[in-house]
Amino acid sequence: MAREWVINAYGGYEGLELVECAVEEPGPTDVRLRVEAFALNWGDEDLMNDRYSFSFSAFPARIGCEAAGIVEAVGEKVEGIEIGERYCTLPYFYDRRGTSADTMLIDQAYITKAPDGLTKTEAASIWIQFMTAYFPIVELAKAAPGKNILVPAGTSTSGNAALNIGRLCGATLIATTRSEANRQYLLDSGADHVFVDDGGDIEGFLRDVTDGVGVHASFDPVGSDFMDRYANAMAKGGILFLYGGLTGQYAVPPFLPMIQRSLWFHTYSIFNYVEDDAANERGKAYVYKAIAEGQLKPNVDRVYPMEGYKDAWRYLRGTRTSHGKVVVETGV
Repeated sequence: MAREWVINAYGGYEGLELVECAVEEPGPTDVRLRVEAFALNWGDEDLMNDRYSFSFSAFPARIGCEAAGIVEAVGEKVEGIEIGERYCTLPYFYDRRGTSADTMLIDQAYITKAPDGLTKTEAASIWIQFMTAYFPIVELAKAAPGKNILVPAGTSTSGNAALNIGRLCGATLIATTRSEANRQYLLDSGADHVFVDDGGDIEGFLRDVTDGVGVHASFDPVGSDFMDRYANAMAKGGILFLYGGLTGQYAVPPFLPMIQRSLWFHTYSIFNYVEDDAANERGKAYVYKAIAEGQLKPNVDRVYPMEGYKDAWRYLRGTRTSHGKVVVETGV
């Protein structure tokens, strides 16, 4: 029998259980993967605590939407998917069909061939972070020389991807972090300026480092009142992207600065872009090309065995001195 990690009620990762599961036959548009590795993402923890923008339809439920594995079987309507080859899952709302298992079914629309030259753990670590950052940074904010982009929580994997991609576009990037120890990592990742947030004057800092021009776009997963602290340092017509709530609550739009500075408040989810065929293809093409040319690289911090999934979550939730993806190898 294969194995799967499931939760039976909301309450976080400590409620995860490793149980046996059947190897299922694919439906008409399904692909069955023998999962080699799967990655942890903060959205998965929010979902386990029922704090996400979606909820599970029922329990038990698997966790995770990022994995790499070998194609073992395909449905009768599946075309262009090669049995025996390594594929990766794309960001998708998985409901109860997550990646935390030795085997999984997934619709063909939400997988893509693993880039050449990557290990299984690297292949499992790239698509959520780089696809999440690509659309707001490249297509919506139109990052380029002369554009100032704020990346709060720059050590998060999607934040770090935004720094990587923004640097490729030539934008000026400002990262925030809560620890001085992260400064060099953020500078190496693409930040031109780093604000170590101890509750100080971020608005004044942003005005200084942009020579009074202001910030043209912010890529913000923090939530709560964080946007209020910097909204007056936005350039006129700037975009406030909100894609998460790391504080445990989503941000309230800073309406007065938005009115005064003609700002756009743009809630953002990568799922909407992956579900759009044309957008999905553009995002994948960008990531494939950047990886092939060595411009974007996987950054795997730590790898755990299948039995250590809860330990992996404890590590991710703890105080870390290194950064990058946390990945679980199934061993199958």
